[in-house]
Amino acid sequence: MIDLVTAALAIMSGSAIGLILGLVGGGGSILAVPLLVHVVGICSPHVAIGTAAIAVGLNAAMGLVGHARQGNVKWRCGAVFAAAGVAGALTGAELGKAYDGQKLLFLFGILMVVVGGLMLRKRNSEPRSDVMLDRDTAGRLIPRLAPAGLGVGLLSGFFGIGGGFLIVPGLIWATAMPMTTAVGTSLLAVTAFGLSTAASYALSGLIDWPIVGLLMIGGVAGAVAGIALGRKLAGTKRLLETAFGAMVIAVGVYVAWQAAG
Repeated sequence: MIDLVTAALAIMSGSAIGLILGLVGGGGSILAVPLLVHVVGICSPHVAIGTAAIAVGLNAAMGLVGHARQGNVKWRCGAVFAAAGVAGALTGAELGKAYDGQKLLFLFGILMVVVGGLMLRKRNSEPRSDVMLDRDTAGRLIPRLAPAGLGVGLLSGFFGIGGGFLIVPGLIWATAMPMTTAVGTSLLAVTAFGLSTAASYALSGLIDWPIVGLLMIGGVAGAVAGIALGRKLAGTKRLLETAFGAMVIAVGVYVAWQAAG
């Protein structure tokens, strides 16, 4: 049985994950494992990773529905990115399960610091809202989308994260699509990566299913609020990304320090 305090903390953690996924398309997943370990109190890093993966995948699926209704999803681009990434996610999950849990958390903290630093960098590419994957553009876009998806998927599976914080810049690099569209499209890949990783961990019995249910309860409300808030704060997107990048760095330093200790 889960006590009331743990249940409340799990629901609050799910709300935070859903809010960030709905707002910026990524980052909710990179906070999921630290939340489960240091807030909810899951002792095993591997169980935390497996539980986070399925919760993030399902929360991303809910966010994807909302963004699709607003026309913010480039389905073909997202499908190529996701298909390549699933192969990487499954490979990464097997490598991650075989790795020492504390060392995995330490590397996870280092990754958070690196990603937070990348989020603070200003993007220089001009957005192309009309980008589309078809016969004419396939020769240019697929050689960029597939390798980017494979690499992000590998990291996603290894660390048990949805990878949205890497998928969004990966999609922008590969296609030059606008930030809003990249956020919506990224959720297709986050869903695929998260559920692929979760399937691998579930087969190994490394998922806390009651916690997953509580995370989903919180995630529904968080995702709805994040999408609505994202529309209102569209003009301050860069400020939000900068603040969130700084928070990711701070949490990453804490996670790495705790794991090293």
